[in-house]
Amino acid sequence: MKNNVTKTATLKDHFVARSPEVKATYEAILQAVRKLGPVEEQVKKTSIHLVRRSAFAGIMTRSAYLILTVKADSNIESARIHRREQASAHRWHLEIKLESPSTVDRELTGWLKKAYELSA
Repeated sequence: MKNNVTKTATLKDHFVARSPEVKATYEAILQAVRKLGPVEEQVKKTSIHLVRRSAFAGIMTRSAYLILTVKADSNIESARIHRREQASAHRWHLEIKLESPSTVDRELTGWLKKAYELSA
């Protein structure tokens, strides 16, 4: 009989074989969003969701960078956003590639704050 037990992903799994900058950038994002209020980290198989009442951001780790997806109520014109998807009339998902903690700056923190407020 085959064992169909699926291993649950852990936060640590997302940082295996990743550069130290990836973990440091993730920590910088967490530090920024925790200043906004309570945040839950929901670990998924391929990503980490940051949740207030609903997910306001998603993070996918890569070997040398991470991809942050931020919820928005409108499109944001910025060269930093490398992919955008309009999920509904008033909902956008915007992807930003982050390679170091220094990229978690005032502009990015502002986007995270608006996403956090949308998830109230």
